[in-house]
Formats: sequence, C-alpha cells, structure tokens
Amino acid sequence: MDIRDERRTAKDIEAVITSYNQGDMILEAVYSLCEQTVLPSRIIIVDDGSTDKYSLDILNTIKADHAIPIPVVVIQQANSGVSTARNTGIRKSETPLVLVLDGDDKVKPSYIEQVCKLLHENPSMVAASSWMNTFGVLDSVICPGGGNVSKFLARNCCPATHILRREVWEKSGGYDESMRSGFEDWDFFLSMLETVPNAHIGIVPEPLIDYRTAPASSNVKSMSKRLELMRFIIRKHNQSYQAHIEDAILEIETISMSRLDGWEKEICHTLKEKQILSQASVDFIKSPSYGDGGMAAAVRIASNHQSTISALRTESRRSEKRTISD
Repeated sequence: MDIRDERRTAKDIEAVITSYNQGDMILEAVYSLCEQTVLPSRIIIVDDGSTDKYSLDILNTIKADHAIPIPVVVIQQANSGVSTARNTGIRKSETPLVLVLDGDDKVKPSYIEQVCKLLHENPSMVAASSWMNTFGVLDSVICPGGGNVSKFLARNCCPATHILRREVWEKSGGYDESMRSGFEDWDFFLSMLETVPNAHIGIVPEPLIDYRTAPASSNVKSMSKRLELMRFIIRKHNQSYQAHIEDAILEIETISMSRLDGWEKEICHTLKEKQILSQASVDFIKSPSYGDGGMAAAVRIASNHQSTISALRTESRRSEKRTISD
C-alpha cells in the first residue's frame, strides 16, 4: 500500500474494527480506512477470539505492515460477542470521536470527512452515519433516516457502522454485552439517545458504506428472533416507549401499510400481466387478514381483476377436491 502524506489526519477520531474469522475481509476494511480523504489518527482492531489460522495470519500481516499510513493496534480477546468487542475497542480509544466498523464491511473514501462534518456542526448529535450500498448476495442502496429517540422506537434508523461521541458512549453504558443474538446496535442507539436531552443521530444522504450481505450473516439470522429481541428492547427502554407510545405505534403501522401496499400492487401487476400468482398471494386472496387493511386490499384487488380472481377460486376448489379424492 502506498503512503500518502498529503492527506490530513483528523486528531479527534480513531477507528475501531471488530473481527471474527473474517479472513482477508478485514484487510478490505483496513484499506478502506487508509483511502479516506481524512485519515483517522489510529486503527484499533479487536479480534473476538478468531480460531481460523488464515484469519490470524492476516492479522499478523497487518501488524507487521509498516506501509499502512495509520498506526494500527490489534487486540485479541476470548470470543465474547460483538458488543464486548466494540466496547473493548472504544475503551482503548483516546479521541472524542470513534468510528465503529465491522470487519466484513468497508467505507467510501469520503465517509469520515462527511460524517464528521455533521457531528462538528451539530453538538446535539450523539452519532452519525450514512446510507449504505449492499454487495454480496444483494446489490441495493439502503437509506436509513436517523432521527431522535421516538424515530428509533419502531425500528433501527442507523447502520451499525457509524461515528459516535465517546463521552456519550461512556455515559450510556456502552453496548449491552448480554446481547449476542443481534439488534445490539439498535439497543445501543436507543441508550445513547436517552442519555442526552434533545439528542439525535444524523445521516449523510449518500451511500458511503459498503455493507456485505450473505444468507448466513448474523444480521439475517437475528430476524428469526426479531419479536423476542424487540420484547427485550421494549422492556429495557420502557420509559421511552411510554413517553412516545403514539409515535411508536403509528410508525410501525406506517411500515405495515407500506409493505401491504407494495404487495397489493405486485399482485395487481401479476394479474394484469396474466402471470401466475405465488401460493402465498393465492392464499391471501382466498383468506385475507382482518383488521390491518388486508381485507380492504383484497377487495380492491378483486374489484379490479374480478374475472381472474373468480378463475383462481374455481381452480382452488378443484385442487382441494383432487386432494380430498386422492
């Protein structure tokens, strides 16, 4: 890697990268920090008990690479989960701002410059980040909106990769180290927002994070425990939910209505193009949900595509008769 002395190093920010058996992906994360228009003053890598020899060799390579234009510290600990790893790294930092980055993700060259600008201009902002580009199995742009505590009650509104104010991390108690099944970043953002009056989290409306997606990622796996984890978060942050119950419920309903509207439009498009509906869509038309807008959506679909719906019902009845006779 080439050393580039012309770029400015920000003395008020260090970067913490967490890693667990991530092979050369950790190199990509480190190099993305080395390519920043404004460099962090130090990179702290916390290896959370990697057992893979190749991953450990990569870490040793990073430690020995004197061409990296940023001082690098590698901390190795017994496997304790990402929350503990992040807390370990932030605790080791010495700057008022800390960039938290997962070892399998990357940031665009202007990430630190643009996100730090938000924090410098907004003293009540406890953390900030940006939109994301996803890569791997999904190629898309994700646009979280940030906001105050009421915005974060219905869903997480900030990527796990972000820049935080270290003093607020300390006051909030840091990441909850008991959380090892996911959603630890959402819980942490709520804790930070509850710590400072009128606090909010900012988002640069540009995809400056490259977020790696995979079917077996911890983020995807955590969705199978979403209700269980949400119950934990609601109980832990009960005072915030009580104070903003109306906002929380209405935001969840807004999300639900948006998804239902998207599904309704997809069914209508499929019927219009005389394509085959999925079994889930057929089942929805046959027995729509009640009390959440589902029946109204089904009525609109049936009104616009009456003949096709009738044919679907006839075919469904024939299929049921065949199944019974078999």
